[in-house]
Amino acid sequence: MKLFNSNPGASSLAVRGLLALVLLTLSCSLFAREEMLLIEDIRLQGLQRVSPGSVFSALPLQTGDRVSSSEITTAAKELYASGLFDDLSVYADQGVLIFDLQERPTLHELAIDGNKKVTTEDLMGGLSQAGLQEGQIFQRSTLDQIKLELQRMYHAQGRYTARIESQVEELPRNQVKVSLDISEGSVATLRRINLVGNQAFDKATLINNFELQEDQAWTLFSSADQYSREKLGGDLERLRSWYLDRGYLRFNIESTQVSISPDKQDIYITINLHEGEQYRVSDVELAGDLIIPAAEMQLLQQLQAGDIFSRSAMTGTSEAMRRRLGSEGYTFAEVSGRPEINEETREVKLTFLVEPGNRMYVRRVNFRGNTATQDEVLRRELLQLEGASANTDLIQASKARMERLGFFSQVSVETSPVAGSEDLIDVTYTVEEQPSGSISANVGYSQSSGVVFGASVSQSNFLGTGNTVSLSANRSDYRTNYSFSYQNPYYTIDGVSRGFNFFYRETDYDALGVSNFASDAYGGNVSYGYPISSDSRLSLSLGLDNTDIKSSRDSNGDYLIDEVETFDNLYGLEFLNYKLTGRWIQNKLNRGVLPTDGSYQRLSLELAAPGSDYEFYKAEYRGQIYFPLADEWSLKFRTELGYGDGLGSDFDRLPFYEHYYAGGLNSVRGYRSSRLGPENSSGNAFGGNLLTEGSAELIFPLFFIEDRRSMQTSLFVDGGNVFTTRCYTSGCNTGFDENELRFSAGISLTWLTAIGPLAFSMAEPLNAKDGDDTEFFQFSIGQTF
Repeated sequence: MKLFNSNPGASSLAVRGLLALVLLTLSCSLFAREEMLLIEDIRLQGLQRVSPGSVFSALPLQTGDRVSSSEITTAAKELYASGLFDDLSVYADQGVLIFDLQERPTLHELAIDGNKKVTTEDLMGGLSQAGLQEGQIFQRSTLDQIKLELQRMYHAQGRYTARIESQVEELPRNQVKVSLDISEGSVATLRRINLVGNQAFDKATLINNFELQEDQAWTLFSSADQYSREKLGGDLERLRSWYLDRGYLRFNIESTQVSISPDKQDIYITINLHEGEQYRVSDVELAGDLIIPAAEMQLLQQLQAGDIFSRSAMTGTSEAMRRRLGSEGYTFAEVSGRPEINEETREVKLTFLVEPGNRMYVRRVNFRGNTATQDEVLRRELLQLEGASANTDLIQASKARMERLGFFSQVSVETSPVAGSEDLIDVTYTVEEQPSGSISANVGYSQSSGVVFGASVSQSNFLGTGNTVSLSANRSDYRTNYSFSYQNPYYTIDGVSRGFNFFYRETDYDALGVSNFASDAYGGNVSYGYPISSDSRLSLSLGLDNTDIKSSRDSNGDYLIDEVETFDNLYGLEFLNYKLTGRWIQNKLNRGVLPTDGSYQRLSLELAAPGSDYEFYKAEYRGQIYFPLADEWSLKFRTELGYGDGLGSDFDRLPFYEHYYAGGLNSVRGYRSSRLGPENSSGNAFGGNLLTEGSAELIFPLFFIEDRRSMQTSLFVDGGNVFTTRCYTSGCNTGFDENELRFSAGISLTWLTAIGPLAFSMAEPLNAKDGDDTEFFQFSIGQTF
C-alpha cells in the first residue's frame, strides 16, 4: 500500500486519501478502537541493494514495542522520508509487522551529450552536488530540478533557445541509465539598450563604459553584443559608479527590464534611473588617532573643499592613508571615509576616521611552494626583515623582487597575526615555480639564422641556488658558437655578483647575406656587480677578445669589398683587444618573463682599452617602459640607442666587425634581419656605428588562453635604422638622417613552450624604399630571443 506521493506537487487531497486508507487498513486488520499491538518481529520484504541495517536505522520501531496504529503510520512516514523507496506498504500478522518495500533504482550511468560551452567535468561536478551521481539512489524529482537549473544557467548566458532533454532507461537489477541531451543554442543578440531618466550625460557616454554593447558592425569580432545576466549586473554597477564618482550621491537605478523577441534571438534592455542632484565637497577633516602628522596625511587627500564629490576618490584617499600607516608598522590600520550630506546646500562634509591599531612587528617570514628553490634564494630578496616593525611597502617590494627573478610564475603574500600576541605578525610568501632551465639537444629555425642545431645545458636557478649556469654549442647557417657562463648574483652577502664567461664564435656574414667577410673570435671575461638600490646595480667586467677577420676574395685574390681592403691596409685584420665594460641597470618590471608593468633601463660603455690592437668604445642605452591599462592589457614603449667610435688619433673609426645592424624580429620588424642601413661597395648591408630604434606596442591577452603569463600578443609600430659617421670609402652618406628612418606596423606573438621560446610577427613596412629587403612574416622557433 502506498503511503506517500513522492511528487511534492501532488494534491493534498490525494495525500489525505492515502493516509486515510492506511489508517483504515490498519484499524481493520490490527485493532478495534486503538487496540495496541505488541511487536514480536519486524519483517522486511522487497530489499535488493538496500541493507536491512539502513532500514532499521531509519525506522523508529523495534521488537518488543507496544504501538498504536497512529504510531505505525508515523514510523512508515519516517521510513519513506529516508528517500530509499519509491513505495512501501505495512501489514501486521499476529504480532509480526511486515514492511513491503519497493526500492528506488540506482543510477548506473549518467551520459551527457551536446554541451560545448560548459565542460562535461563541470556539469558532472554540478550534478553530483545536486544529488545526481553514478552509484547513488535515483529520484526523478531531482532530475527535474536539475533540468530546470541547467535551463536557468544557459538563460543566464543569454542562450534562451537552449533545450535539455532527458531519457531514463531501465536496466536489470533495478538500475537506470540517465541520458541528458543538451542543445545549447545561440546567444541572443543585444539589439537595443534604452536609458530612461538620464539628463546630465547622454546615452553614448554612459553605455561606452558598458561591457554589453548594442549590435554593431564591429561587434562581429567580439562578444560585446552577446547578452548575459552577469555582464548586465557588472554594467549596472559601472553605471552606478560613474554617477557616484561625479557627485550624484542620490543616484538610483529604479528598475531594469529585459525583454526578448518571440524567436528568442534578440534582447532589449531598458534601464530606468534617477540621477538626483550633484554634490560638492564642503570640507575635509581628519579624526581619530593621528599617529602620522595631519599635514602629511592631508597630502594624501584626493578631494579638497569645492571639488565635486567622488566615491572612488574617497576610497582612494582611505587606501593611500592606510598604506602610509602600514609603512610605519600599523599593518591592520583602518581609515574610513564618512560623508555627511547637507541636502539644502547639496554639499558633503568628509571626515576620515583614522584607527591605526597596534604597531606590528614581524615575528617570522615563511615561504611556501618553493620545492626546488632554496629558502635562502628567496630570503636574500627580502627588504622586510624579521624582528623589525612591519612595513607594507617593504613587504610588497620584496614580493616584486621575487617576481623579477624569473623563477616563479606567480608570487603572493599574506600577513597573519600571531595567536596570543597583540603586536606580532607572520609574513608568508607563496610561490608557484616555473621551469627555469633546460637540458636539451634541439633543432630550431629562424628566418635570420636558418636551421639551428644546438645542444645546451642552461639553468638560471642552478640546483635551486639562484645561480645561472649555461653551457651551449649551437650551429646555424651563418654562425657557430660555443660558450660557457656562470653567474652568482650573491657572491657576497651584500649582493655583490660575480660571473665568468668564455666563448668561441665563427660568423659568416656572407651566408647571412650582409657582407662579404667572416670572422673567428674567442675570449672570455669576468664581471662583478654591485647593488646601488633595491632595483638598480652597477657592474664592471674585464675581458679578452681575439678576433680574426677573413674577407672573401675573387679568383685573382682581390677583395670583394673595398671597405675591408681599406681597413686591412690601415690596421690589419687580426686583433687582440682588452675589453673593459661598465653597466648601469635598473629593473622595475613586475616580472622577469613577459612583463606587463614597470620599466627597465640599461646604460653601458664598452672600451677596447689602451694596449689593445685596436682601441675603440661603444656606448649603448636600452630602455622599455610599460603602462598597464587593464587586466593583462598594457602599453609598451621600447628604445635602443648605440654609438661607437675609435679612441685617439690612431684609430679614427669603429671597426666594421663591431658595427650595429638593424632590421628583423628583434629590431624593426617587416624588414629582413640586419638588412637596413648603409651598404658596402658590393651592395650588401654593412652596418654602421650609430643605431637608433624604438617601438610602441599595445599588449593584449588572448581570451581563449588560460595561462596568459606564457603567451603575449601585441599590436606594434617599429621604427629605426643604422647610420655611419665615418666612411671607409668615398661616396657614402654620413650622419643621422631622419628621412632614412624606416617604420613598420603589425601584430606579434611570443609563446614560452616546453621546446623553447617561439616568436612570430606579421608586419607591413610603412615607408620602404627601393632596394629595401622586406619580409611580412617573421618567426623564430627554439632560439633564445
